[in-house]
Amino acid sequence: MSHNSVHIAHIRQDYTLAALDESVTGNDPVAFFLKWFGEAQEAQISEVNAMTLATVDSDNKPHARTVLLKGLENGGFTFFTNYNSAKGRQIATHDSAALLFFWKELERQVRIEGTIRKISDEASDTYFHSRPEGSRLGAWASPQSQPIAGRQVLEDNYTNYQQQFSDGNIPRPPHWGGYVVVPQCIEFWQGRSSRMHDRIMFTLEGDSWVKSRLAP
Repeated sequence: MSHNSVHIAHIRQDYTLAALDESVTGNDPVAFFLKWFGEAQEAQISEVNAMTLATVDSDNKPHARTVLLKGLENGGFTFFTNYNSAKGRQIATHDSAALLFFWKELERQVRIEGTIRKISDEASDTYFHSRPEGSRLGAWASPQSQPIAGRQVLEDNYTNYQQQFSDGNIPRPPHWGGYVVVPQCIEFWQGRSSRMHDRIMFTLEGDSWVKSRLAP
């Protein structure tokens, strides 16, 4: 191995902050997620709602990127994006997706796997109109994931839409809206010393969640 590879291989952190027992999680993983999320907020973790979204394209190749959780209603995890983006095209092909939250300050992560679908137009409209004006204009200005000649393309698009919607009435673009990931399994991971981590998995079987402990 190269010198750099040897150096990287020796990066280690022992996890000692907390433990996780089955009795603590209860029987509702979404409720326990909200508990952990609240604790992450109290810890003042930056971008606490940042989550890795993994999708699959038409060639069954996986893709991952960071998006922001914007809602948790009826047991589903909601985010917003451009429907014509790479992730939007992948979701149109495969309705399976995975999410990952990693809160390193608490030595915790949450993995979520399930199905993904668009939310209603009404719900997308409501969120879109709650966004700052600049973000609403940006949704029109950016042909997300498409090759562009340079930064000036975005600047020109933004200026054009700023003029077009100068009265402040900015409608939601038809190509922009929300998705919800409906979980089929949720795993809670708490780092422990010597890599003997705690992993509690909830799997949906019918209408009930089944809980199990996984080896680290």
